Amino acid sequence: MTKKEKSMEEELNEDKQLEAEEVQAKEEAKQAKKNQKRWYIVHTYSGHENKVKVNLEKRIEYMNMGEKIFRIEVPQKTVTQMKGGKKQEREEKIFPGYVLVEMIMDEDSWYVVRHTAGVTKFVGSAKRPIPARDSEIKKIINRSTSTAQKIELDVKAGDKVRITSGPFADFIADIIEVYPDKSKLRANVSIFGRETPVELEYKQINKL
Repeated sequence: MTKKEKSMEEELNEDKQLEAEEVQAKEEAKQAKKNQKRWYIVHTYSGHENKVKVNLEKRIEYMNMGEKIFRIEVPQKTVTQMKGGKKQEREEKIFPGYVLVEMIMDEDSWYVVRHTAGVTKFVGSAKRPIPARDSEIKKIINRSTSTAQKIELDVKAGDKVRITSGPFADFIADIIEVYPDKSKLRANVSIFGRETPVELEYKQINKL
């Protein structure tokens, strides 16, 4: 191998080395950038949560911010209401007035989110939004994707209901107390001429 050929080979090896180092540096920078991705909580005007989500998604696309703003979530749960013996389902917001945004926080991404129509502020100080804990966000998202349903019933103390299942099926009961948080109630059932208090679940009754 001549001196000139050796020199060319060395140059090629150096170029390959530099190229490999450049690729590695880009990968490391990309990974570092990815590690900065956090969830932030945004306060919105009441009732504007879904509008904020739509508006922000449009701004992300229009302003080419897909590499800095990743997900927008409006945590909701399914609520089943019993009215007139019929089930009606509706979506209920878990945290009215708040939207979750997964993003890399810098001046540009802050500006895009903060100046979206309907957004009032980030949770945190005016100059320094505080990222939420990942564990908290997971709990919130799991609550919103859970198949468990809260049942609401338009009944109150003094109403009469028909029991549809259980040992007192087909009995008429008078409601004494209602426990909406547990989807249960206490009612008096007349058994052999005596008023007997029983605890019932919403799904066991129909309002008369």
